[in-house]
Amino acid sequence: MYTEDNQLYIAHCDNGPIYMVGKMANRHGMIAGATGTGKTVTLQVLAETFCEAGVPCFMADMKGDLSGISQPGQMSSFIEKRCPEFGIEDPQFHGCPTRFFDVYGEQGHPLRATISEMGPQLLARLLDLNETQTGILNIVFKIADDQGLLLIDMKDLRMMLDYVAKNAKEFTTTYGTVSSVSVGAIQRALLALEAEGGEIFFGEPSFNVLDFLQTEGGRGVMNVLAADKLMLNPKLYSTFLLWLLSELYEQLPEVGDLELPKLVFFFDEAHMLFKDTSKALIDKIEQVIRLVRSKGVGVYFVTQSPSDIPEVIAGQLGNRVLHGLRAYTPKDQKTVKAAAQTFRANPNFNTEAAILELGTGEALVSFLDEKGAPCIVERAKILFPLSQIGAITEGQRTALIRNSRLYGIYDKSFDRESAYELILEQQKQEEKRLQREAEEEEKRLAKEAKERERSRSTSSRSTTTKKKKSTAGKAIEKTINTTATTFGRQLGKSIFRGLLGGMFKK
Repeated sequence: MYTEDNQLYIAHCDNGPIYMVGKMANRHGMIAGATGTGKTVTLQVLAETFCEAGVPCFMADMKGDLSGISQPGQMSSFIEKRCPEFGIEDPQFHGCPTRFFDVYGEQGHPLRATISEMGPQLLARLLDLNETQTGILNIVFKIADDQGLLLIDMKDLRMMLDYVAKNAKEFTTTYGTVSSVSVGAIQRALLALEAEGGEIFFGEPSFNVLDFLQTEGGRGVMNVLAADKLMLNPKLYSTFLLWLLSELYEQLPEVGDLELPKLVFFFDEAHMLFKDTSKALIDKIEQVIRLVRSKGVGVYFVTQSPSDIPEVIAGQLGNRVLHGLRAYTPKDQKTVKAAAQTFRANPNFNTEAAILELGTGEALVSFLDEKGAPCIVERAKILFPLSQIGAITEGQRTALIRNSRLYGIYDKSFDRESAYELILEQQKQEEKRLQREAEEEEKRLAKEAKERERSRSTSSRSTTTKKKKSTAGKAIEKTINTTATTFGRQLGKSIFRGLLGGMFKK
């Protein structure tokens, strides 16, 4: 329930109403508690109150329960009993302006991002790459930037990886060594991600996060992400939400502490964000959480145990609602003790004992005061929602999607010219060039062969002529020699006979 002086009525204790100061709502917060203790209802109450104050919210809906925030609630015996306790005489049930989103485009407007927008660091986390593979992914992104190749969808990245691997020697001097083994590992990780729906998420039109910051009739729009299917891939879920936070930080201007936040971001099942996360990425998350506050964005982590959130980030969560915890093991008992120590103690009760005694709908509440200091923890009852508790029908969801201002903007994807098309065209041109060179080489070799054949033919004719001339000369010479020999022999005989004849005559 919102009041005119920017006070957000959230809970009620023995000392009266407990308000969240609007100016401190962007100092982030946490809603924690075991399963079934009322975390989802508390989230709904907070979101409703921000809605009335004109603050849009983003929240992930794990089981479809939060979709009811779009419809008016109804009086029940439980609510009727609580009304006198909260000082509410005639609750005005109403729904909130709501838009539904879905990464898979089945239960809401599609939410897409391009590969370039996701960036190599978040993508490496999503693909669960090691340090060496992450380094190569950074190189691939750098080469794509330097060559003006857009990385929009998964086929762009696969093509870029193949292109870099095939031309590794060319890039080694400038960018560093690219191992074909590591490239192969990245390609396999991409195939696994594609099987989990990654191909649907990466593409265009990419979502403009500023569309979350809208109001209708002076009330903030509730942006509800259908996450029941997305939850089956925790890496994609947490990386996607971290990307949204990063985009908000990059696109929103610095505004400092406003009277009310520009947007409140609820991160349900927050433990998934930090599970198996490197220290470097946790440091990055901590930086984004710390700096996004100055952009007017409040981030509220919803989780089963406060210990799920790293200390460096938990220290920034000023507004806290802690539902009951269970302490069945020594580890659980340590968690309860640690959680109690994060509150400013109340002398009227034992905080650690109270955590174990809280019933459904009850919580330990501590918000920041006007000066930003934590208030003394109070044991309180959370207000009841004025909207419907539980899921809406498929028909109601479809009607809200079609009546949304965003209907038709993100629903149809398109594929413009990017790295895949440009590299493919380069490869085709290279193949044509090689084919032309091969044809020219073939023609040159054929020409040379003809010239050699012609040369051999000419040489053969010349040799034949010479042989003929030589044979004729030898024949003539032999004839002359024979004739001369015969003539000489006959002349000799004549002379000899003449001499003999003269001698006989005498």
